[in-house]
Amino acid sequence: MKYLFRKAGIVFFLIIAVQLSLYAQSKPNIIVFLVDDMGWQDTSVPFWTKTTPFNQRYHTPNMERLAKEGMKFTNAYATPVCSPSRISLMTGMNAARHKVTNWTLQKDASVDAPDSLLTPPQWNVNGLSPVAGIANTVHASALPLLLKQSGYYTIHCGKAHFGAISTPAEDPIKIGFDVNIAGHAAGGPGSFLGEENYGNEKDKPKEPWGVPGLQVYHGTNTFLTEALTIEALKALKKPVADNKPFFLYMSHYAVHVPYAADKRFIQKYLDAGLPQKEAEYAALVEGMDKSLGDIMDYLKEKNIDKNTVILFMSDNGGFSQAPPRSGKPHTQNLPLKAGKGSVYEGGIRVPMLVKWPGTTKAGSVTDQYLIIEDFFPTILEIAGAKNNKPPQQIDGISFVGSLKSNKKNNNTRPLIWHFPNKWIAKDEFGINYRSAIRQGDWKLIYNMKTQAKELYNLKTDIGEQYDLSDKYPGKVDQLSLLLSQKLKSYDAQMPTLKSNQQPVPWP
Repeated sequence: MKYLFRKAGIVFFLIIAVQLSLYAQSKPNIIVFLVDDMGWQDTSVPFWTKTTPFNQRYHTPNMERLAKEGMKFTNAYATPVCSPSRISLMTGMNAARHKVTNWTLQKDASVDAPDSLLTPPQWNVNGLSPVAGIANTVHASALPLLLKQSGYYTIHCGKAHFGAISTPAEDPIKIGFDVNIAGHAAGGPGSFLGEENYGNEKDKPKEPWGVPGLQVYHGTNTFLTEALTIEALKALKKPVADNKPFFLYMSHYAVHVPYAADKRFIQKYLDAGLPQKEAEYAALVEGMDKSLGDIMDYLKEKNIDKNTVILFMSDNGGFSQAPPRSGKPHTQNLPLKAGKGSVYEGGIRVPMLVKWPGTTKAGSVTDQYLIIEDFFPTILEIAGAKNNKPPQQIDGISFVGSLKSNKKNNNTRPLIWHFPNKWIAKDEFGINYRSAIRQGDWKLIYNMKTQAKELYNLKTDIGEQYDLSDKYPGKVDQLSLLLSQKLKSYDAQMPTLKSNQQPVPWP
């Protein structure tokens, strides 16, 4: 009798274990595949209404594959530079609210270039903090922590750039990741080359740019993008073996400077007649694309592809400074105007693809516009964790409805960009000290230095070539008022006029 009870108990335990396993399987795995500085045109996948010469230049067969299997977003937006986008993705907050409005690195130190007319505000130069009370940070519960609390195994791989050196969020583990591969405070790699130890000294790390934790590849010919992919796939073995849902934040250092020749791909671009730096850039793009393909192949091999959501995005528009880019500056994202650092479309509109098996329609396209803070509530909803309540105010809006039905949300929603900072010395092409708002097809840009305003209709003028502010003063007034109202509601910061020490007027 005792034996029968014991046997029944074992059977009951096994049934519970199987039920828990099935429950775990019911939660989809989630991969955010984030590329650094990749422009809207830096792919063979056309995100416009026509194929362009840039689409013919780049070779991204795995992005093409993802687009065929999922949904393409042609109106996806990030912020002009990296740290604001990454903090928005991790917190769901607009950059004007979280106040990490420029890129971060050293503790308590601003990276803003000097300016003769304006002084930047005291923005959150130390980035995100998982704990309250750290000066010059935004305190928030980050996405991986909330997913971890919902049963996810969380993996960070690649560029972090969440918090300044010697602050808690310098280490991705501190914001909720179970595993950190090569992430630290810096926003770029010392080198992409294993032969150069990814920017480190032979026997020791080199701060701030040396990529940490990849010593096994030092002195080899393993390109950084490949090393990160190998390590990410190794890290996936544990949750896959444990039948536990995972969140992989695959955050490549590519295609950020300093450009280097990925020997696996560069020759075809040199043979096509591209200048050296453009060939290096194109090879960086293709190496990133191979990483995407390797991960998709792994999911299929492990038979988990049908239960894994992939969200592909870039953290800002393509870099268009020349040098290091070849050719005329700010032409590398045409027909979009300008590039990284700008609130023109070239600096903020980015490639985006989503595959949610059984939900997104294969090969579908949407022109529903969205912004990077929308990833936060969307991912929580996909994970079944949308009731997790973080302490911060959430500005993002879930686009799960678009993924399920391909129907637009209300496109009268205003999208806001706020950059009260000086990224580079030159004030050109919508770079430095600007705010912008898009509502429907209309977009207004406010220059904080001159208080001038520009108005564009993106439906008829995607290249922002025709300023319509004189023709439609009523629309300028309407969008100016709405932009001011939104910025005030975010408690946004404005730069100060050096002439009188007063804040720049609202739009």
